[in-house]
Amino acid sequence: MSETSSKSGKGTAWNSGKLIGPKPPLQAKHVWAIRTHLQLAGKPRDLALFNLAIDSKLRGCDVVAIKVADVAPHGYALDRATIRQRKTGRPVKFELTDQTREAVDAHIRRAGKTGGDYLFDGRGGQGRHLSTRQYARLVCDWVGLAGLDPALFGTHSLRRTKATLIYRRTGNLRAVQLLLGHTKIESTVRYLGVEVDDALAIAEKVDV
Repeated sequence: MSETSSKSGKGTAWNSGKLIGPKPPLQAKHVWAIRTHLQLAGKPRDLALFNLAIDSKLRGCDVVAIKVADVAPHGYALDRATIRQRKTGRPVKFELTDQTREAVDAHIRRAGKTGGDYLFDGRGGQGRHLSTRQYARLVCDWVGLAGLDPALFGTHSLRRTKATLIYRRTGNLRAVQLLLGHTKIESTVRYLGVEVDDALAIAEKVDV
């Protein structure tokens, strides 16, 4: 038992020293900075994981549990894939961009993966996927590569990144709702932090 625990009679809180609240999305320039660092560092697994997390817009628990067959059933990455979300049990579809497909294919080749394998292995031995805790640590490392404060960002930052960009460019909440797999539009509004000014700016573009 640690000294702190023995004095208080309680263990250290999980959020001790952490900033609690919604994690902001990454900006496009940060995404490119992280990709460049991972490419130059020769880390095909990390590059595939990062790119797939951005494109899929999935929660961390779903990202780490992706199997090769989910995104590359024929030995090469698909243009589109479908994952059943653990939280809701609902399937959600997402696109894989050219750079993501290339990164996934390179990782599969180098790691010698087959259809039934988890795409991203954990430390618990063969047949176990990367844990959400390990994934969160990787995200902290990646954010640091872009010159950002890891305390301000998290795995949900990756989930929010592309969804936020899509919303800002189109103003289409319904599309973002489908891409995030939300059952209610209100959840999407809260998740993106949509404000009244955003709604008014969209309305001003529509003439009747």
